[in-house]
Parts: sequence; structure tokens; C-alpha cells
Amino acid sequence: MSDTDWQAKLLAPTDPVEVMKQKAALRALEQVKSGMKLGLGTGSTARYFVDGLGAKVAHGLQVICVPTSEATRAQAESLNIPLAELGDLQRLDLTVDGADEMDAHLRLVKGGGGALLREKIVAAASNAMIVIADDSKLVDNLGAFALPVEVNMFAHQATAQAIADVLHQTGNAGDITLRGGADAFVTDGGHYIYDCDLGRVNNIEQLASALLNVPGVVEHGLFLGYATAAVLAGSDGLQEVGKL
Repeated sequence: MSDTDWQAKLLAPTDPVEVMKQKAALRALEQVKSGMKLGLGTGSTARYFVDGLGAKVAHGLQVICVPTSEATRAQAESLNIPLAELGDLQRLDLTVDGADEMDAHLRLVKGGGGALLREKIVAAASNAMIVIADDSKLVDNLGAFALPVEVNMFAHQATAQAIADVLHQTGNAGDITLRGGADAFVTDGGHYIYDCDLGRVNNIEQLASALLNVPGVVEHGLFLGYATAAVLAGSDGLQEVGKL
């Protein structure tokens, strides 16, 4: 297929930042080959990837995909992208997803959109993961974006106190807020999210491990060791981190 054939079907952003985010998504899309099993991310930049993938599928690209959220599932279905359950596929060739923050070591904070549990399950089942985002997401130190922690609804206030204890034990401190407050946000998995406003995440690996030992914590937004490359959109072009 020619570039103009499938690109004619793409979303047409006009905002300069959105234009560059789309370019980052399309650069990641260049890595997709027929026959691949893909994880489809969630968020504003991932939306451009799914849009581009749908256009290529309409012109003959053969893939099968696992969405990381109900929003992504709905978008993929609207574009007739073939979907399957991760349990049926077991392993994926590639996941393409966004990030709320990323450092130079490809460590991520994710979960601003509330899909972190499914995103991490899919990322963990993937042989490679490409992050697509605008370059403001690349930071020297993780933590300016509040760290999401997904928790079971049962006795969630007690779980929040235990999270605070873990933060203290690992040299971290900051406000812990139930997302949505009195009208609490509920994830696709039926859980709540507490956002930890740390300013800077200290002892990242220790914190990531300790949080998962808290009864009631389902998952957290530290993605360590999953991303293999990133394409970041800036006003003056694309920046690639890692190896595509």
C-alpha cells in the first residue's frame, strides 16, 4: 500500500503538540509488521497509534491486538482492528503505550488515565514495549506527576494508611489523595486509585516492591523494566530513547 492510501484516513490534528504526538505514534507504527500480536495502550498519544493501526488494517495489515482499557477497546472496535483476550494469546510481540513520566533509564510512571493495572499486565506479557509521548514527559527524576496506586475498595482508607507507612519507610513523603474524592473514580477493574504526590520518587525499586506487599494494593504506576524504547515528540522533531 502507498503511504497516501492509508494516511488519508488518519485523524488530522492542528495543534502543534498534537501533530508531533501523532508523528511519534506513526514512528512507532513503522515497527509493526503483519502477523504481529500487539498490546494497544491508552491515552492521548496512544489514540493516534490505534488510529494509524486501524488505517493500515483497512489496507491489509494483519495483526491481532489486546486493548489495555475499555476506551481503547471501543476505539479499536470502531476501526475493525482484530482483538483477542490476552489469556488466549499468552505472549505479545509488542506493546505501544504512553507514559505520564519517563526517565533516561526508561522507568515510567503511568496511570493518570486510570488504566494502569491492565496496562501493566499487557506490558509484562510483551517482548518489547515502545513508549510514545511528548518530550515534556522525559524527566530527570520521577515524581512530579503523582504516583497512582490502585487499591481494592474494601477498607481502602486502611490501605491508604498502610501506603503512607511504606512511603515513610522508603524515604518518600507527600499527600495521598483518593482520586475523585467523595465521587471516587472507579477503574475498569472495579478498584479505587490513590494518587501519591511525592515531588520526587526516592528508592524507586524498593518502593515498587514494598507497595505490592501492602494488603489491598492491587498495582501501582511504577513501570520498571518494561519499556525497551521510546519515541518522544518535541517542537523541533522526534527524540528516540533505547532501540526501536
